[in-house]
Amino acid sequence: QVQLVESGGGLVQAGGSLRLSCAASGRYAMGWFRQATGKEREFVAAISWSGGNIAYGDSVKGRFTISRGDAKNPVYLQMNSLKPEDTAVYYCAARGATYLSGSVYYRRSEYHYWGQGTQVTVSS
Repeated sequence: QVQLVESGGGLVQAGGSLRLSCAASGRYAMGWFRQATGKEREFVAAISWSGGNIAYGDSVKGRFTISRGDAKNPVYLQMNSLKPEDTAVYYCAARGATYLSGSVYYRRSEYHYWGQGTQVTVSS
């Protein structure tokens, strides 16, 4: 069974930074989504199995950075210049991919596995 464990959420003031981590039990194409209270879960960022391709949602471009190391190293989401509207539960997601695949995935339905979520709260 695939396990995804997120960490790194918390409370930060506007303009601050946080780094989220997602540890997986294998290597997958990965993504981050977030869901604010009363809103749909939205795409934040994605990285391919190979790590060579990356994508971001429009609302976080230029402020967030997704990255991964080799093998089963965690996937990170570095969040800078945080705004109150970034407040949400952040979810890590994974899907199986072929070896060295460069595909990234944007839709919730494209992911097979989900973490439990970690709360990020940005105060004004």
